Amino acid sequence: MKPACIKALTRIFKVSDLDNDGILNDNELNFFQRTCFNAPLASQALEDVKNVVRKNVIDGVCDNGLTLKGFLFLHTLFIQRGRHETTWTVLRRFGYDDDLELHQDYLFPLTLKIPPDCTTELNHDAYLFLQSVFDKHDKFPFTPLFFPVPRLTTYLDVQRCLEYLGYLGYPIISEQESQAVAITVTRDKKIDLQKKQTQRSVFRCNVFGDSGSGKSGFLQAFLGRNLTRQNIISEQHMSYYAISTAYVYGQEKYLLLHEVFPDFNVLSDADQACDIVCLAYDASNPHSFEYCARVFKQYFMDTKTPCMMIAAKSDLQETKQLYALTPLEFCRKHKMPPPQAFTCNTADEPCKDIYTKLTTMAMHPHARLRCMCTCNRCTFCHLQNFINSELVQTVKAKLYTAILSRHVTQADLKSSTFWLRVSVGATVFAVLGIAMYRVLLKQR
Repeated sequence: MKPACIKALTRIFKVSDLDNDGILNDNELNFFQRTCFNAPLASQALEDVKNVVRKNVIDGVCDNGLTLKGFLFLHTLFIQRGRHETTWTVLRRFGYDDDLELHQDYLFPLTLKIPPDCTTELNHDAYLFLQSVFDKHDKFPFTPLFFPVPRLTTYLDVQRCLEYLGYLGYPIISEQESQAVAITVTRDKKIDLQKKQTQRSVFRCNVFGDSGSGKSGFLQAFLGRNLTRQNIISEQHMSYYAISTAYVYGQEKYLLLHEVFPDFNVLSDADQACDIVCLAYDASNPHSFEYCARVFKQYFMDTKTPCMMIAAKSDLQETKQLYALTPLEFCRKHKMPPPQAFTCNTADEPCKDIYTKLTTMAMHPHARLRCMCTCNRCTFCHLQNFINSELVQTVKAKLYTAILSRHVTQADLKSSTFWLRVSVGATVFAVLGIAMYRVLLKQR
């Protein structure tokens, strides 16, 4: 066998070794046999194969299972006996072409179509597959920050995600035609806005700000790194992306932060395409806020993309911004939430409440979420959001129209029907409020 063939068969062995113990046990051998030849081996046939290997190769069989050395010997034996097609069948089933390279159609299936304004996410089965691959190769007593990474790759570069899944043998292990089934294509964002709900789990936040405004620190803080930990990371290892989990009303979601390079005159469509905009300024620098105001007015003021202003480096002495409006006045004028104070200069991990709020706004861009505090998790904040939501405002308007919009006469005031309508309206609001409060208590 050529080195390329040995390399390919070694990968096939490792993909088939489901428990990563370096041995193909009877169950794994049968799975391999069904995968390649659509039929399992009888128990006696399995023993016969292992006996042949035992007689010819030292360490070819271990703990009654086939080792890599024994697996390669079997294919050498097939070739020596003129059964080349047996080995080729195995190679082709695992995606190899006549040059012993993984075929492009295997790595990049053509069945995945992504319409405009749609995003791609990893489905639950594929996520569990990657978690199992990680677990069986992991030698650490704790889980590093790995699991959000596939979701980042799937969102930003779905073709690379398909390629990785192909290398890892996802269509083989999952017994699917291709790894395209691992990808969920979300519906058009415009439909989400119309229906005022979404099934998406990954939301993108583009972070804008002038040089030195604290954007990089904001991204690193999302990964749990305070300023002390950030200072020991070399610049070449710093990324313009950060992704982690955020829990919104008890649901696990993923927020993808992207730091946009501060070149005001060159904002690409990709820089503007996101679910929420984060405008970060250095609260201690009097010239920092102007950049955020200019970006907002030129690119986002007339869009439906929700925006939030971040007053970074809030541990430093706040200074007056040299702009016509204060940041708070600017936010009020443009119906944005007030600026959120943030710092990563903390003794422990930085507070992540702000990221929960960003994710919430990204999930509900149609609602105006105006918390009286910054946590967006307490019952008070939830009820404030509910009361100010478009749903409640619509119900309120319809009830007013049905009950009080017409001229109220003395006869109305004496009419039981009129007061019944008023009572029904009040009862509806009370029931809505109680139901929402109970739901929030359960989620807490």
